[in-house]
Amino acid sequence: MKIKIALLQLKPTGTIEGNYLHASENIKKASELGANIILLPELWNIGYSSPEDYSSGKEAWEKNAYEVGDVEFKKYQELSTIYKVAIALPFLERNIDGTFSDSVSLIDRKGEILFTYRKAHTVDKGWEVMFTSGENFPVADLYITDNEFVKVGTMICYDREFPEVGRILMLNGAELILIPNACDIENNRIAQLQTRAFENMYAVAMANYPNPKYNGQSIAFDGMREKGVDYNPLMVRADDTEGVWYAELDTEKLRAYREKEIWGDAYRKPRLYTKLIENNPKHPFLRAQAKR
Repeated sequence: MKIKIALLQLKPTGTIEGNYLHASENIKKASELGANIILLPELWNIGYSSPEDYSSGKEAWEKNAYEVGDVEFKKYQELSTIYKVAIALPFLERNIDGTFSDSVSLIDRKGEILFTYRKAHTVDKGWEVMFTSGENFPVADLYITDNEFVKVGTMICYDREFPEVGRILMLNGAELILIPNACDIENNRIAQLQTRAFENMYAVAMANYPNPKYNGQSIAFDGMREKGVDYNPLMVRADDTEGVWYAELDTEKLRAYREKEIWGDAYRKPRLYTKLIENNPKHPFLRAQAKR
């Protein structure tokens, strides 16, 4: 099975309705070009803006937060059913207790919500400190046809910098990781994405904002290599402009590779890793504002 992933590297419009219309137009085009999965940048409904920086104002920022399944959210579910594509929808989520989360819902081609992931690693030194962090790393069977599926998990932006997240998603069965992003991308962050893919033997796909918001560089790796071959795991890399880029993943090839190679969970020794779950940071990693 070949899966075509559309990375929507779009400029935010400054309004929730404008962002929906902009996404809708590009989702339609992507579906016409054979895309199976649509990925948008982080906090798409408010264009990754703080309450103070949101062009429509702080009150609108709070009002424009989604609850899963509400009217604005359902518009994207309808797009999935109209265009027969899965959508990874990143959004500002309003929680039942009135707090907010940085979230992404995976919606399948029939409009069903497979899971909602809440960003676990918020950037506590900035305005993201206001978010309630997630504590689970779900993976779901995303059916591309009635009989063919790929196991999909997600990270959100800063999560990418923690190999523990990548490992847990691998242990939960993920074959493809979708990553909504909102930051400037440079060689170190690209190396992180390629490493997460390689060490866990799964594909990763990331969608970022273009200039002038951030610098684009939406990217995807298939996580594979071939011995004795100068194999390039890069499926696609965008420039810094607005547009849609496509990555095609061969799941049959990926699964065959995962069955024979030495990474992932083949030779791990979890009994040696208990120190990873200790919670006693020491100099130089002490941060007064860190939520743990």
